[in-house]
Amino acid sequence: MAGRLSGGGGFIIYAVAAATLVFVVAPLLVVVLLSFSEANLAIFPPVGFTMSWYENVIANEEFRHAFVVSVTLALAATATSFALGVPAAYALDRWPIPGARAIETMLLAPLILPILITGLALLQFMAAMRMRDAAVNLFVGHVLVTLPYLVRTVTASLKQVDRSLEEAALTLGASPWKVFWRVTVPQIVPGIAAGCLFAFMISFDDFPISFWLADAETVPLPIFLHDSMNKVFDPSIAAMSSLMILTGILAVIGLERLVGLRRAMSV
Repeated sequence: MAGRLSGGGGFIIYAVAAATLVFVVAPLLVVVLLSFSEANLAIFPPVGFTMSWYENVIANEEFRHAFVVSVTLALAATATSFALGVPAAYALDRWPIPGARAIETMLLAPLILPILITGLALLQFMAAMRMRDAAVNLFVGHVLVTLPYLVRTVTASLKQVDRSLEEAALTLGASPWKVFWRVTVPQIVPGIAAGCLFAFMISFDDFPISFWLADAETVPLPIFLHDSMNKVFDPSIAAMSSLMILTGILAVIGLERLVGLRRAMSV
């Protein structure tokens, strides 16, 4: 088996992996290239080179407002999902809670249900409850769809924790809280970081939930981008998309600096 993988089989695997990578990255590269085009319409291949579209986008007050809304919403949803998801995952993994399986299934349900249906259901529920603040509604909706990522990654990390270290610390007289903070947490940090990264990116790029819950005053960036495309499709749209891509790259780099990308993604 090893010989076949190191020979022709290995070449096929690498070729398929490279082709898959090109298939995923090529559309993003096209968008980035279009953002530097001098043409007034988004045509490929791009014509000339200019940074004016980025200047126009950054100078656009509506874009800046939408960007701030998305970043603030993503950070708030991620922080709340962290505050709720870590204790929930720990309790479900370590405590004999009645109906733990059902609770876990309910927490992970947003990963299974169609996101558009989830958004519509939230809209109907919030209308029935007379919740008219779009910012609050968006926050609740984004927490609902990001929480499962924290629960899932932290639960997976807890499964890999060396329980003998915890037992040794308890035997030596450490309190349960100190054991959790000094022994358990360092082992699950990669899972927490990966969950936070997933939660931030899911919230920042979310369209279906925001489509149902946003209003004219609280417009996340994906909604603003969608509305702009309906008006005119010029390279400024590609510039906005490129800035969203850059935000995602910076988030990944931040994760790498904090805990190491390979460790976080190995959970």
